[in-house]
Amino acid sequence: MGYQALYRVYRPQTFHDIAGQNHITQTLQNALIKQQFSHAYLFTGPRGTGKTSAAKILAKAINCEQAPCSEPCNTCAACRGITDGSITDVIEIDAASNNGVDEIREIRDKVKYAPSDVRYKVYIIDEVHMLSTGAFNALLKTLEEPPEHVVFILATTEPQKIPLTIISRCQRFDFRRIPASSIVERLSFVVRDRELEAEEEALRLIAKASEGGMRDALSVLDQAAAYSEGKITVQDVLDITGMVSDQLVQETVEAIEADDAALAINKTGALLDQGKDPLRLIEQLIFYYRDMMLYQTSPDLEDVLTRPHVDESFRRQSEKIAAERLYAVIRQLNAALLEMKRTNHPRIFLEMALVRLCAPDKQPLQKTQTAPSAEGTDLEKRVEALEKRMKEVAEISEPRQPSSGTNTVRHRPRSNSERRIPTAKIRQVLDTATKDELRELRSVWANVMARIRTQNVAAHAFMLESRPVASSPDGFIQAFKYDFHCQMVMENKNHILDMVQSILQEMIKKKKTMYPLPEETWEDVKKDFIKRRKHPEEKSEETKQEKDPLISEAEKLVGKDLLEIKD
Repeated sequence: MGYQALYRVYRPQTFHDIAGQNHITQTLQNALIKQQFSHAYLFTGPRGTGKTSAAKILAKAINCEQAPCSEPCNTCAACRGITDGSITDVIEIDAASNNGVDEIREIRDKVKYAPSDVRYKVYIIDEVHMLSTGAFNALLKTLEEPPEHVVFILATTEPQKIPLTIISRCQRFDFRRIPASSIVERLSFVVRDRELEAEEEALRLIAKASEGGMRDALSVLDQAAAYSEGKITVQDVLDITGMVSDQLVQETVEAIEADDAALAINKTGALLDQGKDPLRLIEQLIFYYRDMMLYQTSPDLEDVLTRPHVDESFRRQSEKIAAERLYAVIRQLNAALLEMKRTNHPRIFLEMALVRLCAPDKQPLQKTQTAPSAEGTDLEKRVEALEKRMKEVAEISEPRQPSSGTNTVRHRPRSNSERRIPTAKIRQVLDTATKDELRELRSVWANVMARIRTQNVAAHAFMLESRPVASSPDGFIQAFKYDFHCQMVMENKNHILDMVQSILQEMIKKKKTMYPLPEETWEDVKKDFIKRRKHPEEKSEETKQEKDPLISEAEKLVGKDLLEIKD
């Protein structure tokens, strides 16, 4: 057999092997010994925390030839068959690609048949939140009163998307993020078992990068082992994860607290020029200040810090900076992070935040107050220059507004997404929209999103918080929770519109045009449409105003969408 990834080789085979989930494993083991296990379980929690592994271990334990037992023996025919997938009575289903009503109806029809190889037939449905509404409805009755020989185990990372009627029929177990110490312990075992060499600090950094997911940690270790030349070092982990070393973050913080904006910008600039992500960099700065705040509050909180360990230089910094200063910096960096996520020029916002933090008039300063720096005027000029530059960048995407020749017409600022809304086409979609068209579209939408994710991860991120709200034979309206995501799709970044329409056409054999709208705009459009339907005899104010020749001429000059009529 060829090479297997480490997370597959070291997948837990007993409850004892599952790290950081003692509150779950102990409960399941007690239920197994007492033969009081449930007919339906719901495992929820972040990715890579052991949900699917626990489901397979539970399936082995209830079917083990040594049962009742708290752990599967992993030596009997039943355990070995479930492990290698040769026993057909334990069925794993990926709900992301099998989320339709037909698949669930097939399960409902087959559960009544007794298992052929083991005592219990077990259905493990992964990413169950991806099931369609119809599929959930088809599952309800079977989940509530399944045959005695059937056990359902549902796993998901997004329990909030599961209907409460499903949740109430299951025993729910919430998996937690695995502590960094447990991940380091497991990584150390894997390194020894594979006869690899790795620095202890590198393993701590991998645990930090994995954010509580054991599978992610093993994947990074696997990648670092392939990247390194003999011994896995801290630099190897930094290179493959895109993280910045704590030493460089520490030096940047020292420059900020010393009011040395030039040094702080030079250090971050060198990192960004090497390809480091500015969002990742500012997040590390935020967590560094957060760690100082917690450590300053109490050294006993060392276990909850994101940094691998507390050294002497970190202690000195924590003691030197006032608590109010830490709160202010965290708030300012977080505000900059939010701005960076909404712009195509995150580096500028990062530099502007650093310059502001280095301003000599910052309050409060360090515990030992110092006199204002003589370079204050120079720093103020830098801030003004950066603000001016940001203004110029923002104006690049803003269309020039022609001057008004009359007092009766005033330009009204509109957002980018509002400017591009094809009002006439959207009204045409609404006039011909039907419930059947929308029902058909929503029934395949989960599959459409799955296809988008395989083709373009960025497009999937933009489309994730959106939903079809109206559909006609020729087009459909997609409502977006966030205006920024809607704007990206409207601008057809990475040809998102073309890709979505092409995927949808393959699935439903119909050509439909997608019209993206922010949710707030959709609510206004819907209200207007309902009002027009109820009172078709009433002409809108817009129609009445079109009779005025002055308004008609103004529309020809600048466009109807850029006008606001005032009496």
